Amino acid sequence: MAEGRGHYKIFLGMAAGVGKTFRMLQESHAEAAAGRDVVLGVLETHGRAETAAQAEGLETLPRRAVPYRDATLLEMDLPAIFHRAPQLCLIDELAHTNAPGLEHAKRWQDIEDVLDAGIDVYSTVNVQHLESLNDQVAELTGVRVRETFPDQVLSSADEVVLVDLTPEALIQRLQEGRVYPAERVPTALNSFFRVENLSALREVALRQVAEDVEAKRLITPVEALGTREEALFGEAPQPVAERVLVLVRPGETAPRLVRRAWRSAQRLAADLDLLYVAAPGAPPRGEEREELEALRRLAAILGAQLFVEQDDDVAEAAARVAGERGTTYVLMGRPRLRRGVRRFEESLPERLLRRLPNVDLRIIADPR
Repeated sequence: MAEGRGHYKIFLGMAAGVGKTFRMLQESHAEAAAGRDVVLGVLETHGRAETAAQAEGLETLPRRAVPYRDATLLEMDLPAIFHRAPQLCLIDELAHTNAPGLEHAKRWQDIEDVLDAGIDVYSTVNVQHLESLNDQVAELTGVRVRETFPDQVLSSADEVVLVDLTPEALIQRLQEGRVYPAERVPTALNSFFRVENLSALREVALRQVAEDVEAKRLITPVEALGTREEALFGEAPQPVAERVLVLVRPGETAPRLVRRAWRSAQRLAADLDLLYVAAPGAPPRGEEREELEALRRLAAILGAQLFVEQDDDVAEAAARVAGERGTTYVLMGRPRLRRGVRRFEESLPERLLRRLPNVDLRIIADPR
Protein backbone atom coordinates (compact mmCIF):
# COMPACT_ATOMS: atom_id res chain seq x y z
CA MET A 1 0.00 0.00 0.00
CA ALA A 2 1.27 3.49 -0.84
CA GLU A 3 2.49 5.82 1.85
CA GLY A 4 0.83 9.17 2.45
CA ARG A 5 -2.55 10.37 1.26
CA GLY A 6 -3.84 9.36 -2.16
CA HIS A 7 -4.36 11.75 -5.09
CA TYR A 8 -8.00 12.82 -5.49
CA LYS A 9 -9.51 13.65 -8.90
CA ILE A 10 -13.16 14.64 -9.27
CA PHE A 11 -15.07 14.75 -12.57
CA LEU A 12 -17.72 17.48 -12.20
CA GLY A 13 -20.73 18.07 -14.42
CA MET A 14 -23.82 20.26 -14.57
CA ALA A 15 -26.31 17.37 -14.68
CA ALA A 16 -26.76 13.66 -15.26
CA GLY A 17 -25.82 12.51 -18.75
CA VAL A 18 -23.00 14.93 -19.59
CA GLY A 19 -20.46 12.09 -19.59
CA LYS A 20 -18.66 12.32 -16.23
CA THR A 21 -18.48 8.58 -15.60
CA PHE A 22 -17.59 7.87 -19.24
CA ARG A 23 -14.70 10.37 -19.07
CA MET A 24 -13.54 8.88 -15.76
CA LEU A 25 -13.48 5.40 -17.30
CA GLN A 26 -11.61 6.65 -20.37
CA GLU A 27 -8.85 8.15 -18.24
CA SER A 28 -8.74 5.03 -16.07
CA HIS A 29 -8.10 2.85 -19.11
CA ALA A 30 -5.21 5.14 -20.00
CA GLU A 31 -3.81 4.75 -16.48
CA ALA A 32 -4.15 0.96 -16.67
CA ALA A 33 -2.43 0.93 -20.08
CA ALA A 34 0.44 2.86 -18.50
CA GLY A 35 0.92 0.03 -16.00
CA ARG A 36 -1.02 1.27 -12.99
CA ASP A 37 -3.13 -1.08 -10.85
CA VAL A 38 -6.70 0.19 -11.41
CA VAL A 39 -9.85 -1.16 -9.75
CA LEU A 40 -13.52 -0.19 -10.02
CA GLY A 41 -14.74 0.22 -6.44
CA VAL A 42 -18.29 1.07 -7.49
CA LEU A 43 -19.85 2.02 -10.82
CA GLU A 44 -23.33 3.48 -11.33
CA THR A 45 -24.25 2.90 -15.00
CA HIS A 46 -27.98 3.74 -14.57
CA GLY A 47 -28.63 1.31 -17.40
CA ARG A 48 -26.51 3.24 -19.92
CA ALA A 49 -25.03 0.75 -22.36
CA GLU A 50 -22.21 3.06 -23.47
CA THR A 51 -21.03 3.50 -19.88
CA ALA A 52 -21.17 -0.22 -19.16
CA ALA A 53 -19.21 -0.97 -22.35
CA GLN A 54 -16.54 1.57 -21.40
CA ALA A 55 -16.01 -0.27 -18.08
CA GLU A 56 -15.11 -3.54 -19.82
CA GLY A 57 -11.57 -4.66 -19.16
CA LEU A 58 -11.36 -3.01 -15.74
CA GLU A 59 -11.37 -5.16 -12.62
CA THR A 60 -14.58 -4.57 -10.68
CA LEU A 61 -14.98 -5.35 -6.98
CA PRO A 62 -18.25 -7.10 -6.08
CA ARG A 63 -20.72 -5.08 -4.06
CA ARG A 64 -21.79 -6.16 -0.60
CA ALA A 65 -25.40 -6.96 0.23
CA VAL A 66 -26.85 -4.87 3.05
CA PRO A 67 -30.22 -5.90 4.55
CA TYR A 68 -32.48 -2.90 5.02
CA ARG A 69 -36.05 -3.31 6.24
CA ASP A 70 -37.65 -5.78 3.81
CA ALA A 71 -35.09 -5.32 1.06
CA THR A 72 -31.44 -5.98 0.30
CA LEU A 73 -29.33 -3.04 -0.91
CA LEU A 74 -26.09 -3.44 -2.85
CA GLU A 75 -23.41 -1.02 -1.68
CA MET A 76 -19.71 -0.43 -2.26
CA ASP A 77 -17.53 -2.81 -0.25
CA LEU A 78 -15.14 -0.50 1.58
CA PRO A 79 -13.22 -3.24 3.46
CA ALA A 80 -12.69 -5.06 0.13
CA ILE A 81 -11.02 -1.95 -1.30
CA PHE A 82 -8.61 -1.85 1.64
CA HIS A 83 -7.90 -5.57 1.25
CA ARG A 84 -7.33 -5.27 -2.52
CA ALA A 85 -5.25 -2.08 -2.07
CA PRO A 86 -5.03 -0.91 -5.71
CA GLN A 87 -3.01 2.09 -6.82
CA LEU A 88 -6.12 3.76 -8.27
CA CYS A 89 -9.74 3.16 -7.25
CA LEU A 90 -12.77 4.41 -9.19
CA ILE A 91 -15.66 5.41 -6.92
CA ASP A 92 -18.65 6.79 -8.81
CA GLU A 93 -21.18 9.35 -7.45
CA LEU A 94 -19.53 10.71 -4.34
CA ALA A 95 -22.76 12.35 -3.04
CA HIS A 96 -24.46 8.95 -2.69
CA THR A 97 -26.11 8.15 0.65
CA ASN A 98 -25.11 4.74 2.02
CA ALA A 99 -27.47 2.21 3.51
CA PRO A 100 -27.82 2.48 7.31
CA GLY A 101 -25.34 0.42 9.29
CA LEU A 102 -22.29 0.87 7.06
CA GLU A 103 -19.02 2.51 8.11
CA HIS A 104 -20.19 5.95 7.00
CA ALA A 105 -23.46 7.63 6.11
CA LYS A 106 -22.09 9.09 2.86
CA ARG A 107 -19.88 7.81 0.08
CA TRP A 108 -17.68 10.92 0.18
CA GLN A 109 -16.72 9.85 3.71
CA ASP A 110 -15.77 6.39 2.41
CA ILE A 111 -13.57 8.12 -0.16
CA GLU A 112 -11.76 10.02 2.58
CA ASP A 113 -10.84 6.71 4.20
CA VAL A 114 -9.60 5.32 0.88
CA LEU A 115 -7.46 8.41 0.30
CA ASP A 116 -6.07 8.21 3.84
CA ALA A 117 -5.02 4.64 3.04
CA GLY A 118 -2.74 6.00 0.32
CA ILE A 119 -4.96 4.95 -2.60
CA ASP A 120 -5.61 7.39 -5.47
CA VAL A 121 -9.30 7.99 -6.21
CA TYR A 122 -11.26 9.08 -9.28
CA SER A 123 -14.86 10.09 -8.55
CA THR A 124 -17.81 11.92 -10.10
CA VAL A 125 -20.50 14.35 -9.00
CA ASN A 126 -22.96 16.92 -10.35
CA VAL A 127 -22.66 20.54 -9.26
CA GLN A 128 -26.18 20.67 -7.82
CA HIS A 129 -25.13 18.33 -5.01
CA LEU A 130 -22.86 20.97 -3.43
CA GLU A 131 -24.32 21.84 -0.03
CA SER A 132 -23.86 25.61 -0.38
CA LEU A 133 -25.70 25.61 -3.74
CA ASN A 134 -28.75 23.74 -2.47
CA ASP A 135 -31.02 26.80 -2.27
CA GLN A 136 -29.70 28.39 -5.46
CA VAL A 137 -30.30 25.19 -7.45
CA ALA A 138 -33.81 24.88 -6.00
CA GLU A 139 -34.57 28.46 -7.04
CA LEU A 140 -33.15 27.94 -10.53
CA THR A 141 -34.74 24.57 -11.30
CA GLY A 142 -37.65 24.20 -8.90
CA VAL A 143 -36.14 20.89 -7.72
CA ARG A 144 -34.76 20.46 -4.20
CA VAL A 145 -31.70 18.17 -4.21
CA ARG A 146 -31.76 15.88 -1.17
CA GLU A 147 -28.30 14.33 -1.44
CA THR A 148 -25.60 16.93 -0.79
CA PHE A 149 -21.93 16.93 0.16
CA PRO A 150 -19.68 19.55 1.80
CA ASP A 151 -18.06 22.08 -0.52
CA GLN A 152 -14.77 21.39 1.23
CA VAL A 153 -14.67 17.98 -0.47
CA LEU A 154 -14.51 19.63 -3.89
CA SER A 155 -12.10 22.40 -2.88
CA SER A 156 -9.73 19.90 -1.23
CA ALA A 157 -9.51 17.68 -4.32
CA ASP A 158 -6.14 17.65 -6.07
CA GLU A 159 -7.82 17.95 -9.48
CA VAL A 160 -11.31 18.93 -10.62
CA VAL A 161 -12.18 18.16 -14.25
CA LEU A 162 -15.25 19.92 -15.63
CA VAL A 163 -17.04 17.65 -18.08
CA ASP A 164 -18.93 20.21 -20.14
CA LEU A 165 -21.75 19.85 -22.65
CA THR A 166 -24.14 22.40 -24.12
CA PRO A 167 -27.77 22.17 -22.92
CA GLU A 168 -28.90 21.45 -26.49
CA ALA A 169 -26.46 18.53 -26.83
CA LEU A 170 -27.56 17.08 -23.48
CA ILE A 171 -31.23 17.31 -24.44
CA GLN A 172 -30.39 15.55 -27.72
CA ARG A 173 -28.75 12.74 -25.73
CA LEU A 174 -31.83 12.54 -23.52
CA GLN A 175 -34.18 12.30 -26.52
CA GLU A 176 -32.02 9.55 -28.01
CA GLY A 177 -32.45 7.47 -24.85
CA ARG A 178 -28.78 7.72 -23.85
CA VAL A 179 -29.48 9.21 -20.39
CA TYR A 180 -32.77 7.73 -19.12
CA PRO A 181 -35.11 4.96 -20.32
CA ALA A 182 -37.64 6.09 -22.92
CA GLU A 183 -40.56 6.17 -20.46
CA ARG A 184 -38.75 8.73 -18.26
CA VAL A 185 -37.75 11.12 -21.05
CA PRO A 186 -40.99 13.19 -21.38
CA THR A 187 -41.11 13.87 -17.63
CA ALA A 188 -37.43 14.81 -17.55
CA LEU A 189 -37.81 17.19 -20.51
CA ASN A 190 -40.76 18.92 -18.87
CA SER A 191 -39.12 19.33 -15.47
CA PHE A 192 -35.42 19.31 -14.65
CA PHE A 193 -34.05 19.06 -18.19
CA ARG A 194 -35.45 22.30 -19.58
CA VAL A 195 -32.99 24.41 -21.57
CA GLU A 196 -33.20 27.31 -19.12
CA ASN A 197 -32.47 25.00 -16.16
CA LEU A 198 -29.49 23.39 -17.87
CA SER A 199 -28.11 26.74 -18.99
CA ALA A 200 -28.27 28.03 -15.41
CA LEU A 201 -26.64 24.87 -14.03
CA ARG A 202 -23.92 25.02 -16.66
CA GLU A 203 -23.14 28.60 -15.66
CA VAL A 204 -23.03 27.56 -11.99
CA ALA A 205 -20.64 24.69 -12.78
CA LEU A 206 -18.33 26.91 -14.84
CA ARG A 207 -18.28 29.56 -12.11
CA GLN A 208 -17.64 26.99 -9.40
CA VAL A 209 -14.61 25.55 -11.16
CA ALA A 210 -13.30 29.03 -11.99
CA GLU A 211 -13.57 30.10 -8.36
CA ASP A 212 -11.88 26.91 -7.22
CA VAL A 213 -9.00 27.41 -9.65
CA GLU A 214 -8.64 31.06 -8.64
CA ALA A 215 -8.58 30.19 -4.94
CA LYS A 216 -5.83 27.62 -5.47
CA ARG A 217 -3.90 30.03 -7.71
CA LEU A 218 -3.92 32.69 -5.02
CA ILE A 219 -2.78 30.36 -2.26
CA THR A 220 0.48 29.31 -3.93
CA PRO A 221 2.05 32.77 -4.42
CA VAL A 222 1.19 33.77 -0.85
CA GLU A 223 2.82 30.65 0.55
CA ALA A 224 5.87 31.14 -1.70
CA LEU A 225 6.15 34.78 -0.64
CA GLY A 226 6.03 33.75 2.99
CA THR A 227 8.86 31.26 2.51
CA ARG A 228 10.97 33.80 0.63
CA GLU A 229 10.42 36.58 3.17
CA GLU A 230 11.07 34.25 6.08
CA ALA A 231 14.48 33.56 4.55
CA LEU A 232 15.17 37.30 4.14
CA PHE A 233 13.67 38.80 7.27
CA GLY A 234 13.23 35.91 9.69
CA GLU A 235 9.42 35.75 9.56
CA ALA A 236 6.66 36.30 7.03
CA PRO A 237 4.16 39.17 7.38
CA GLN A 238 0.81 37.99 8.65
CA PRO A 239 -2.03 38.60 6.19
CA VAL A 240 -5.14 40.40 7.42
CA ALA A 241 -7.67 37.61 7.87
CA GLU A 242 -11.34 38.16 7.10
CA ARG A 243 -14.00 36.59 9.32
CA VAL A 244 -17.73 36.53 8.64
CA LEU A 245 -20.43 36.37 11.33
CA VAL A 246 -23.95 35.53 10.19
CA LEU A 247 -26.92 36.16 12.49
CA VAL A 248 -29.41 33.30 12.32
CA ARG A 249 -32.69 32.38 13.92
CA PRO A 250 -34.48 29.06 13.47
CA GLY A 251 -36.94 29.12 10.61
CA GLU A 252 -37.40 28.04 7.02
CA THR A 253 -35.11 30.77 5.63
CA ALA A 254 -32.19 30.07 8.00
CA PRO A 255 -30.47 27.31 5.95
CA ARG A 256 -30.59 29.50 2.83
CA LEU A 257 -29.05 32.41 4.75
CA VAL A 258 -26.27 30.16 6.07
CA ARG A 259 -25.45 28.79 2.61
CA ARG A 260 -25.37 32.29 1.09
CA ALA A 261 -23.12 33.45 3.92
CA TRP A 262 -20.80 30.47 3.40
CA ARG A 263 -20.36 31.26 -0.29
CA SER A 264 -19.68 34.92 0.54
CA ALA A 265 -17.09 33.79 3.09
CA GLN A 266 -15.45 31.57 0.48
CA ARG A 267 -15.08 34.48 -1.94
CA LEU A 268 -13.48 36.49 0.84
CA ALA A 269 -11.24 33.56 1.87
CA ALA A 270 -12.80 34.06 5.30
CA ASP A 271 -13.83 31.82 8.18
CA LEU A 272 -17.55 31.67 8.95
CA ASP A 273 -19.23 31.89 12.35
CA LEU A 274 -22.96 31.51 13.02
CA LEU A 275 -24.65 33.29 15.92
CA TYR A 276 -28.06 32.45 17.35
CA VAL A 277 -29.24 34.77 20.10
CA ALA A 278 -31.80 33.17 22.42
CA ALA A 279 -33.88 34.90 25.05
CA PRO A 280 -32.49 34.38 28.57
CA GLY A 281 -34.09 31.61 30.57
CA ALA A 282 -35.26 28.24 29.34
CA PRO A 283 -33.34 26.68 26.40
CA PRO A 284 -35.09 26.25 23.02
CA ARG A 285 -37.68 23.49 22.99
CA GLY A 286 -39.82 21.58 20.52
CA GLU A 287 -39.71 22.75 16.90
CA GLU A 288 -37.27 25.57 17.68
CA ARG A 289 -34.84 23.09 19.22
CA GLU A 290 -35.09 20.78 16.19
CA GLU A 291 -34.44 23.68 13.81
CA LEU A 292 -31.48 24.79 15.90
CA GLU A 293 -30.03 21.27 15.76
CA ALA A 294 -30.52 21.28 11.97
CA LEU A 295 -28.54 24.53 11.82
CA ARG A 296 -25.83 22.94 13.95
CA ARG A 297 -25.59 20.00 11.51
CA LEU A 298 -25.47 22.35 8.51
CA ALA A 299 -22.71 24.36 10.17
CA ALA A 300 -20.73 21.17 10.72
CA ILE A 301 -21.14 20.16 7.06
CA LEU A 302 -19.92 23.56 5.85
CA GLY A 303 -17.08 23.78 8.35
CA ALA A 304 -18.58 26.75 10.20
CA GLN A 305 -18.96 27.25 13.93
CA LEU A 306 -22.33 27.89 15.61
CA PHE A 307 -22.51 30.03 18.75
CA VAL A 308 -25.64 30.17 20.90
CA GLU A 309 -25.81 33.22 23.17
CA GLN A 310 -28.50 34.19 25.67
CA ASP A 311 -29.27 37.91 25.58
CA ASP A 312 -32.25 40.23 25.33
CA ASP A 313 -30.35 42.45 22.90
CA VAL A 314 -29.28 40.83 19.60
CA ALA A 315 -27.05 43.76 18.70
CA GLU A 316 -25.27 43.61 22.05
CA ALA A 317 -24.69 39.85 21.75
CA ALA A 318 -23.48 40.23 18.15
CA ALA A 319 -21.07 43.00 19.13
CA ARG A 320 -19.70 40.88 21.97
CA VAL A 321 -19.14 37.80 19.80
CA ALA A 322 -17.78 39.86 16.90
CA GLY A 323 -15.22 41.44 19.21
CA GLU A 324 -14.15 38.06 20.58
CA ARG A 325 -13.93 36.45 17.14
CA GLY A 326 -12.31 39.31 15.24
CA THR A 327 -15.27 39.63 12.86
CA THR A 328 -14.84 41.84 9.79
CA TYR A 329 -18.23 41.22 8.13
CA VAL A 330 -21.69 40.70 9.62
CA LEU A 331 -24.41 39.13 7.47
CA MET A 332 -28.08 38.93 8.38
CA GLY A 333 -31.47 38.31 6.84
CA ARG A 334 -34.07 41.01 6.31
CA PRO A 335 -35.21 42.48 9.65
CA ARG A 336 -38.69 41.66 10.80
CA LEU A 337 -41.32 44.27 9.99
CA ARG A 338 -41.98 46.47 13.02
CA ARG A 339 -45.45 47.83 13.74
CA GLY A 340 -46.95 50.49 15.96
CA VAL A 341 -44.65 52.70 18.01
CA ARG A 342 -41.78 50.25 17.43
CA ARG A 343 -41.47 51.69 13.93
CA PHE A 344 -39.81 54.72 15.47
CA GLU A 345 -37.23 52.74 17.43
CA GLU A 346 -33.68 52.18 16.18
CA SER A 347 -33.61 49.15 13.88
CA LEU A 348 -31.33 46.14 14.36
CA PRO A 349 -29.11 47.09 11.36
CA GLU A 350 -28.77 50.62 12.76
CA ARG A 351 -27.82 49.31 16.21
CA LEU A 352 -25.29 46.92 14.68
CA LEU A 353 -23.68 49.71 12.68
CA ARG A 354 -23.47 51.85 15.82
CA ARG A 355 -22.05 49.05 17.97
CA LEU A 356 -19.66 47.80 15.25
CA PRO A 357 -18.39 50.91 13.42
CA ASN A 358 -15.42 49.08 11.85
CA VAL A 359 -17.38 46.04 10.63
CA ASP A 360 -19.18 45.84 7.28
CA LEU A 361 -22.85 44.86 7.41
CA ARG A 362 -24.68 43.05 4.63
CA ILE A 363 -28.38 42.18 4.51
CA ILE A 364 -29.19 39.07 2.46
CA ALA A 365 -32.24 39.47 0.23
CA ASP A 366 -35.28 37.29 0.79
CA PRO A 367 -36.60 36.00 -2.59
CA ARG A 368 -40.11 35.82 -1.16
